[in-house]
Amino acid sequence: MQWPVTTRDLAPGDLKAGALDLTRFDLALIRRRDDPLFEPAYVRLWEEFGPRDEMEPREVLEQRFHPGPRFFYEMALVRAGGEFAAVRDHTAAMTRDGAQVVVHLSHNLVFPPARRTGLAGWMRALPIAAARECLTRNAASAAAPITLLAEMEYPREDDPTRLVRLQAYERAGFRKLDPQLVKYFQPDFRPPEVIDATGGPRPLAFQLLVRRVHREEEHVILGAEARRLVGTLYDVYRPQFRASDLAHPALSLDHYPPDAAMIPLVPPTQC
Repeated sequence: MQWPVTTRDLAPGDLKAGALDLTRFDLALIRRRDDPLFEPAYVRLWEEFGPRDEMEPREVLEQRFHPGPRFFYEMALVRAGGEFAAVRDHTAAMTRDGAQVVVHLSHNLVFPPARRTGLAGWMRALPIAAARECLTRNAASAAAPITLLAEMEYPREDDPTRLVRLQAYERAGFRKLDPQLVKYFQPDFRPPEVIDATGGPRPLAFQLLVRRVHREEEHVILGAEARRLVGTLYDVYRPQFRASDLAHPALSLDHYPPDAAMIPLVPPTQC
Protein backbone atom coordinates (compact mmCIF):
# COMPACT_ATOMS: atom_id res chain seq x y z
CA MET A 1 0.00 0.00 0.00
CA GLN A 2 1.02 3.63 -0.41
CA TRP A 3 2.64 5.17 2.65
CA PRO A 4 0.13 7.49 4.39
CA VAL A 5 2.80 9.97 5.50
CA THR A 6 5.01 12.35 3.52
CA THR A 7 8.35 14.06 4.04
CA ARG A 8 6.46 16.86 5.79
CA ASP A 9 5.63 14.41 8.56
CA LEU A 10 9.22 13.42 9.26
CA ALA A 11 10.69 14.61 12.55
CA PRO A 12 13.20 17.47 12.18
CA GLY A 13 16.16 15.18 12.76
CA ASP A 14 14.81 12.55 10.36
CA LEU A 15 14.57 14.73 7.27
CA LYS A 16 17.45 12.90 5.59
CA ALA A 17 15.19 9.83 5.56
CA GLY A 18 13.22 11.62 2.84
CA ALA A 19 15.82 10.42 0.35
CA LEU A 20 14.85 6.79 0.97
CA ASP A 21 13.01 5.10 -1.91
CA LEU A 22 9.92 3.80 -0.11
CA THR A 23 8.91 1.72 -3.14
CA ARG A 24 11.55 -0.76 -1.91
CA PHE A 25 9.31 -1.57 1.03
CA ASP A 26 5.86 -3.12 1.28
CA LEU A 27 3.75 -1.55 4.06
CA ALA A 28 0.76 -3.31 5.65
CA LEU A 29 -1.42 -1.70 8.32
CA ILE A 30 -3.04 -4.20 10.69
CA ARG A 31 -6.29 -2.87 12.16
CA ARG A 32 -8.19 -5.95 13.28
CA ARG A 33 -7.29 -9.00 15.29
CA ASP A 34 -8.34 -11.47 12.59
CA ASP A 35 -5.90 -9.98 10.08
CA PRO A 36 -3.61 -12.86 9.07
CA LEU A 37 -0.59 -10.58 9.51
CA PHE A 38 -1.38 -9.86 13.16
CA GLU A 39 0.11 -13.13 14.41
CA PRO A 40 3.51 -12.86 12.64
CA ALA A 41 3.75 -9.15 13.50
CA TYR A 42 2.96 -9.81 17.15
CA VAL A 43 5.45 -12.69 17.33
CA ARG A 44 8.23 -10.47 15.99
CA LEU A 45 7.52 -7.82 18.60
CA TRP A 46 7.15 -10.39 21.36
CA GLU A 47 10.50 -11.98 20.53
CA GLU A 48 12.17 -8.60 20.97
CA PHE A 49 10.26 -7.05 23.85
CA GLY A 50 8.55 -9.96 25.63
CA PRO A 51 11.66 -11.33 27.38
CA ARG A 52 12.25 -7.84 28.85
CA ASP A 53 8.66 -7.59 30.15
CA GLU A 54 8.06 -4.68 27.76
CA MET A 55 5.24 -6.26 25.73
CA GLU A 56 1.57 -6.77 26.54
CA PRO A 57 0.04 -10.25 26.24
CA ARG A 58 -1.60 -11.06 22.89
CA GLU A 59 -5.12 -10.89 24.34
CA VAL A 60 -4.56 -7.32 25.58
CA LEU A 61 -3.60 -6.10 22.12
CA GLU A 62 -6.46 -8.02 20.53
CA GLN A 63 -8.86 -6.09 22.77
CA ARG A 64 -7.17 -2.81 21.84
CA PHE A 65 -8.38 -3.15 18.24
CA HIS A 66 -11.97 -2.44 19.35
CA PRO A 67 -11.89 -0.04 22.32
CA GLY A 68 -14.45 2.49 21.03
CA PRO A 69 -14.38 5.52 18.72
CA ARG A 70 -12.14 7.63 20.93
CA PHE A 71 -9.23 5.21 20.46
CA PHE A 72 -7.55 3.82 17.34
CA TYR A 73 -4.96 1.04 17.56
CA GLU A 74 -2.93 -0.42 14.72
CA MET A 75 0.23 -2.33 13.88
CA ALA A 76 2.43 -1.45 10.93
CA LEU A 77 4.41 -4.23 9.25
CA VAL A 78 7.06 -3.43 6.65
CA ARG A 79 8.70 -6.03 4.41
CA ALA A 80 11.38 -5.85 1.74
CA GLY A 81 11.63 -8.61 -0.83
CA GLY A 82 9.29 -10.69 1.30
CA GLU A 83 11.52 -10.39 4.38
CA PHE A 84 10.61 -8.53 7.57
CA ALA A 85 12.12 -5.04 7.64
CA ALA A 86 10.26 -3.32 10.50
CA VAL A 87 7.19 -3.56 12.70
CA ARG A 88 5.62 -1.18 15.17
CA ASP A 89 2.35 -0.57 17.04
CA HIS A 90 0.70 2.51 18.48
CA THR A 91 -2.61 3.83 19.78
CA ALA A 92 -4.10 7.18 18.81
CA ALA A 93 -6.54 8.64 21.34
CA MET A 94 -8.58 11.80 21.58
CA THR A 95 -8.08 13.76 24.77
CA ARG A 96 -11.11 13.81 27.05
CA ASP A 97 -12.04 17.32 25.93
CA GLY A 98 -11.77 16.28 22.25
CA ALA A 99 -9.40 19.16 21.53
CA GLN A 100 -6.37 17.18 20.41
CA VAL A 101 -5.08 13.69 19.69
CA VAL A 102 -2.29 11.85 21.49
CA VAL A 103 -0.50 8.86 19.98
CA HIS A 104 1.02 6.39 22.43
CA LEU A 105 4.14 4.97 20.78
CA SER A 106 4.21 1.41 22.09
CA HIS A 107 6.89 -0.63 20.30
CA ASN A 108 9.09 -0.01 17.28
CA LEU A 109 11.48 -2.58 15.82
CA VAL A 110 13.65 -2.14 12.73
CA PHE A 111 15.48 -5.31 11.73
CA PRO A 112 19.27 -5.12 11.23
CA PRO A 113 19.34 -5.23 7.40
CA ALA A 114 17.06 -2.15 7.27
CA ARG A 115 18.90 -0.10 9.87
CA ARG A 116 20.78 3.04 8.83
CA THR A 117 18.72 3.23 5.64
CA GLY A 118 16.34 5.95 6.81
CA LEU A 119 13.48 3.51 7.41
CA ALA A 120 13.55 4.19 11.16
CA GLY A 121 12.67 7.82 10.51
CA TRP A 122 9.61 6.82 8.51
CA MET A 123 8.58 4.37 11.22
CA ARG A 124 8.71 7.24 13.74
CA ALA A 125 6.47 9.30 11.44
CA LEU A 126 3.86 6.61 10.68
CA PRO A 127 1.86 7.20 13.90
CA ILE A 128 0.93 10.64 12.58
CA ALA A 129 -1.29 8.93 10.01
CA ALA A 130 -3.01 7.04 12.83
CA ALA A 131 -3.61 10.36 14.58
CA ARG A 132 -5.29 11.76 11.47
CA GLU A 133 -7.43 8.64 11.15
CA CYS A 134 -8.49 9.06 14.79
CA LEU A 135 -9.44 12.68 14.15
CA THR A 136 -11.53 11.65 11.14
CA ARG A 137 -13.32 8.88 13.05
CA ASN A 138 -14.22 11.38 15.78
CA ALA A 139 -15.32 14.12 13.35
CA ALA A 140 -12.66 16.37 14.88
CA SER A 141 -10.86 19.23 13.16
CA ALA A 142 -8.04 18.13 10.89
CA ALA A 143 -6.07 21.05 12.32
CA ALA A 144 -6.26 19.72 15.89
CA PRO A 145 -2.85 19.41 17.60
CA ILE A 146 -1.09 16.04 17.39
CA THR A 147 1.35 14.83 20.03
CA LEU A 148 3.40 11.65 19.84
CA LEU A 149 4.11 10.29 23.32
CA ALA A 150 6.62 7.60 24.30
CA GLU A 151 7.48 6.07 27.66
CA MET A 152 11.21 5.52 28.02
CA GLU A 153 13.17 3.89 30.81
CA TYR A 154 15.82 5.87 32.63
CA PRO A 155 19.40 5.14 31.46
CA ARG A 156 21.24 2.44 33.39
CA GLU A 157 24.92 1.53 33.15
CA ASP A 158 24.22 -2.20 32.92
CA ASP A 159 21.80 -1.71 30.01
CA PRO A 160 23.42 0.47 27.31
CA THR A 161 20.53 -0.13 24.89
CA ARG A 162 18.40 2.28 26.92
CA LEU A 163 20.78 5.15 26.22
CA VAL A 164 21.00 4.17 22.55
CA ARG A 165 17.20 4.45 22.22
CA LEU A 166 17.17 7.83 23.95
CA GLN A 167 19.95 9.09 21.68
CA ALA A 168 18.03 7.98 18.58
CA TYR A 169 14.91 9.87 19.62
CA GLU A 170 16.97 12.89 20.61
CA ARG A 171 18.62 13.01 17.19
CA ALA A 172 15.16 12.79 15.61
CA GLY A 173 14.01 15.88 17.51
CA PHE A 174 11.94 14.45 20.35
CA ARG A 175 12.05 16.16 23.75
CA LYS A 176 11.12 14.93 27.22
CA LEU A 177 9.06 16.45 29.98
CA ASP A 178 11.49 17.55 32.67
CA PRO A 179 11.45 14.50 35.00
CA GLN A 180 12.35 16.73 37.93
CA LEU A 181 8.90 18.32 37.59
CA VAL A 182 6.80 15.55 36.01
CA LYS A 183 7.37 12.28 37.83
CA TYR A 184 5.59 9.83 35.56
CA PHE A 185 4.86 6.22 36.51
CA GLN A 186 3.72 3.36 34.30
CA PRO A 187 1.09 1.01 35.74
CA ASP A 188 2.22 -2.38 37.00
CA PHE A 189 2.01 -4.77 34.03
CA ARG A 190 2.46 -7.94 36.08
CA PRO A 191 -0.41 -10.48 36.17
CA PRO A 192 -3.03 -9.70 38.87
CA GLU A 193 -2.20 -12.86 40.80
CA VAL A 194 1.46 -11.83 40.98
CA ILE A 195 0.52 -8.31 42.07
CA ASP A 196 -1.65 -9.70 44.86
CA ALA A 197 0.98 -12.20 45.97
CA THR A 198 3.63 -9.50 46.30
CA GLY A 199 1.70 -6.98 48.35
CA GLY A 200 0.04 -4.86 45.66
CA PRO A 201 0.90 -2.91 42.50
CA ARG A 202 4.36 -1.46 41.95
CA PRO A 203 4.19 1.27 39.29
CA LEU A 204 7.49 1.88 37.48
CA ALA A 205 9.15 5.26 37.01
CA PHE A 206 9.53 6.22 33.34
CA GLN A 207 10.47 9.29 31.34
CA LEU A 208 7.98 10.82 28.91
CA LEU A 209 9.25 11.73 25.45
CA VAL A 210 7.13 13.89 23.18
CA ARG A 211 7.02 15.16 19.67
CA ARG A 212 4.46 17.92 19.32
CA VAL A 213 4.01 17.70 15.57
CA HIS A 214 4.88 20.96 13.79
CA ARG A 215 5.51 22.55 17.20
CA GLU A 216 8.92 21.02 17.70
CA GLU A 217 10.54 24.41 18.25
CA GLU A 218 8.50 24.94 21.42
CA HIS A 219 10.55 23.78 24.40
CA VAL A 220 8.01 24.48 27.13
CA ILE A 221 4.70 22.78 27.90
CA LEU A 222 2.00 23.96 30.29
CA GLY A 223 1.00 21.85 33.27
CA ALA A 224 -2.55 21.60 31.92
CA GLU A 225 -1.35 19.98 28.68
CA ALA A 226 0.97 17.62 30.55
CA ARG A 227 -2.01 16.43 32.59
CA ARG A 228 -4.08 15.93 29.42
CA LEU A 229 -1.31 13.88 27.82
CA VAL A 230 -0.80 11.60 30.80
CA GLY A 231 -4.53 11.33 31.49
CA THR A 232 -5.08 10.20 27.90
CA LEU A 233 -2.29 7.64 28.15
CA TYR A 234 -3.81 6.21 31.32
CA ASP A 235 -7.17 6.04 29.52
CA VAL A 236 -5.51 3.88 26.84
CA TYR A 237 -4.29 1.54 29.56
CA ARG A 238 -7.44 1.56 31.68
CA PRO A 239 -9.33 -1.40 30.08
CA GLN A 240 -6.50 -3.85 30.83
CA PHE A 241 -6.10 -2.99 34.52
CA ARG A 242 -8.17 -3.47 37.64
CA ALA A 243 -9.42 -0.21 39.11
CA SER A 244 -7.65 -1.01 42.38
CA ASP A 245 -4.28 -1.26 40.59
CA LEU A 246 -4.79 2.10 38.85
CA ALA A 247 -5.70 3.71 42.17
CA HIS A 248 -2.07 3.59 43.33
CA PRO A 249 -0.96 7.07 44.54
CA ALA A 250 1.97 7.12 42.08
CA LEU A 251 -0.54 7.12 39.20
CA SER A 252 -2.45 10.14 40.49
CA LEU A 253 -2.21 13.39 38.55
CA ASP A 254 -2.65 15.38 41.76
CA HIS A 255 1.10 15.66 42.26
CA TYR A 256 1.68 17.10 38.77
CA PRO A 257 2.53 20.80 38.34
CA PRO A 258 -0.48 23.16 38.32
CA ASP A 259 -2.21 24.00 35.04
CA ALA A 260 -0.39 27.31 34.52
CA ALA A 261 3.07 25.95 35.36
CA MET A 262 5.64 26.05 32.56
CA ILE A 263 7.42 22.71 32.27
CA PRO A 264 10.67 22.61 30.25
CA LEU A 265 10.96 20.11 27.41
CA VAL A 266 14.56 18.97 27.64
CA PRO A 267 16.78 16.67 25.53
CA PRO A 268 15.99 12.98 26.17
CA THR A 269 19.52 12.19 27.34
CA GLN A 270 19.65 15.07 29.83
CA CYS A 271 19.80 13.79 33.41
